[in-house]
Amino acid sequence: MAVGIIIGGAFGTIVKSLVSDIIMPPIGLAIGGVDFSNIKILLKGTLGAKDAVTMNIGTFINNIISFLIVAWSVFMVVKVINSLRKEEEAPAEPAEPPASETYLKEIRDALVNKS
Repeated sequence: MAVGIIIGGAFGTIVKSLVSDIIMPPIGLAIGGVDFSNIKILLKGTLGAKDAVTMNIGTFINNIISFLIVAWSVFMVVKVINSLRKEEEAPAEPAEPPASETYLKEIRDALVNKS
């Protein structure tokens, strides 16, 4: 389980880099030279030594896209694993019933024919 967590963390970092460094720049260029990581809504400007208060919409969009890629990847991995398990668990042929069950069926059939 620990190995899965470590690999998952590394995968998340790779996906975050993929989104912010490879996917979003061409999208921003196609929209008109917009850098998504710098899209912000200013709530309150700078006052002296205090920084401006902003809502970082671009970073949020990047995180949503990263989440969707990771979620899709995990879904596909689980889907493949489940399909492999179903193939392994499929019974080859039905087993023959035990001898006692066969005798009881013969007795039942004989009683039905007798009546």
